[in-house]
Amino acid sequence: MEARWVSHAQPVRSRWPNVLGQTESMPSPGYAEFTLGGKPVRLDGVLEDPHAEQLFFILRDQTSGKETYGAGRFLYADLPKAGKVVLDFNKAYSPPCAFTPYATCPLPPPQNWMPVRVEAGEMAYGKGH
Repeated sequence: MEARWVSHAQPVRSRWPNVLGQTESMPSPGYAEFTLGGKPVRLDGVLEDPHAEQLFFILRDQTSGKETYGAGRFLYADLPKAGKVVLDFNKAYSPPCAFTPYATCPLPPPQNWMPVRVEAGEMAYGKGH
């Protein structure tokens, strides 16, 4: 999926909840906008560290909790080029907390809850945690 990339004038420090009820602060340089299934979608991307060479997306879609892990999935994408970012949902994967109760995973914020089904990428694994 090729999405339009909208950069913030300065990276925005956004707070992301995790499975323990805590919040993490990560810099967001902008967001991806696209249409899927006739519905507009916006996903905020973050940089895991200042020298990151990829955007990190923490997302949830209408398969979450049914065919995919309930808390959401992770997706990496190359940094934007010419105002575009390519999101390959075939590479969406379950976070470590899907496999063990000992992992602390960030959760998708409400703005990254997609109003559509993404029937690609890693599907549910066992019963989850």
